Amino acid sequence: MNLREILSGLEIVSIAGPAAPGINSIECDSRKTVPGGIFFALRGTKLDGSQFAADALRRGATAVASEAAKPAALPDGVTWIQLAPGTDRKALARAAANFYGHPAAALKLIGVTGTNGKTTTTYLVDSILRAAGCTAGLIGTTGYRTPKGWRDAANTTPESLEMQRTFAEIRDAGGTHVTLEASSHALAMDRLWGCHFAVAIFTNLTRDHLDYHQTFEAYFAAKRRLFEGTGAGAPDVAVVNIDDPYGAALQGFARTTLTYGLKVSADLTPKNLTVTSAGLKFIAQTPLGGVNVHSQLVGRMNAYNILAAMGAGIGLGISAEKIAHGIAQLAVVPGRFERIDEGQPFLVVVDYAHTDDALRNVISTARDVSPSAQVITLFGAGGERDRTKRPLMGEAAGKLSDLVVLTSDNPRSEDPLRIINDVVVGLQKVSAKYRIEPDREQAISIAMDAAKPGDIVILAGKGHETYQVLREGPIEFDDREKARAILRRKGYRKEESR
Repeated sequence: MNLREILSGLEIVSIAGPAAPGINSIECDSRKTVPGGIFFALRGTKLDGSQFAADALRRGATAVASEAAKPAALPDGVTWIQLAPGTDRKALARAAANFYGHPAAALKLIGVTGTNGKTTTTYLVDSILRAAGCTAGLIGTTGYRTPKGWRDAANTTPESLEMQRTFAEIRDAGGTHVTLEASSHALAMDRLWGCHFAVAIFTNLTRDHLDYHQTFEAYFAAKRRLFEGTGAGAPDVAVVNIDDPYGAALQGFARTTLTYGLKVSADLTPKNLTVTSAGLKFIAQTPLGGVNVHSQLVGRMNAYNILAAMGAGIGLGISAEKIAHGIAQLAVVPGRFERIDEGQPFLVVVDYAHTDDALRNVISTARDVSPSAQVITLFGAGGERDRTKRPLMGEAAGKLSDLVVLTSDNPRSEDPLRIINDVVVGLQKVSAKYRIEPDREQAISIAMDAAKPGDIVILAGKGHETYQVLREGPIEFDDREKARAILRRKGYRKEESR
């Protein structure tokens, strides 16, 4: 592709070198650069991508785009594009869209943002789309799915370059819709710049990621960008949780706003809500009239996620029958109150809960499932992340659980015991009963040993993840597989149906 076509719409200070060399690829990781490609040198929070321009050139890049000025010694035949200050990430998003032929314009995008519930809501919307006969993509924490299959997720919301590649793959395979998790990091870092959303959903806002955003106001401002518009106009439809105090501030951006809630009057509300271990039942009061909802998902919080997904379906013009069918079809969301059954006489669930609010929700869900059960909650806190939420997590788990088994999550380069000590402050504040075991596999075994028939063991924090990040690097670790193996070692065996 002609370089000037790729640079269309970018804010450029200057261009030095050949005017319009042909470009065959775009990369923002110098290690992936190929001969004839363009390398975007992005400024990161820790590193400046211009440091890696020389590596990209050694690998054959014929053009470099950077906010940095052209170096004094630029090899012959190389074009240096100096971008306007503060625009490098928007520039990459625009250039990637140009390179892949603006794939988002051929798709209806449904973006879901909020602290908790994003993954489950995207799965519900995706199930509704497929029930309606749509060929759809799904992008989020558990992976990226296109009509060609699944691939692992490096980030909840991929970098704009990977995003546009994925959109192109979905478009080229005949896809019509994409449901994606719009993380606060992605919104703040312009990964979704230039994308127009047919529907934007807000789930809720609670404390998280303050190590990056610094203030709660900045965290909310990042979420709000999805509704203000990400460089391509405001969404056509906004679906907003009006029970959350921040929901009201997100009305008025989109052409149409649908509200949902359990506590206050909204466009979508549940009537006769029944929560059991088999799932949820209620009549959804909606702009389409009453809709009978039967879901295999467990817990009162999933009523919010279901209503949000229904709002998206209505906003997209899908019939009530197809919406209800899509909801009923979704049996499980990976790592979200996912049950582990090896024939043991107590319930074991794996959940991604890794904030104080998420822990409250998952433990409350367990209480809804079996009010008389003893609840044993295993969790840890992530290293190199917001330290201030650690005692809050301890307080939340300690207040609602009968026993807490405190362990490691992804300690990264931090001392696991230091992280645990931060959490213990919250546990002691509420005089919780707890045990400490930094080795996560041993901790899971301890939690199982403490369970009696009818009890509930919650393995919280890692959910769908299949690794643990230690000081030495990542290792294979899947709470679900570890739990199954431990239960089998303890003599439990699930009877096979005949």
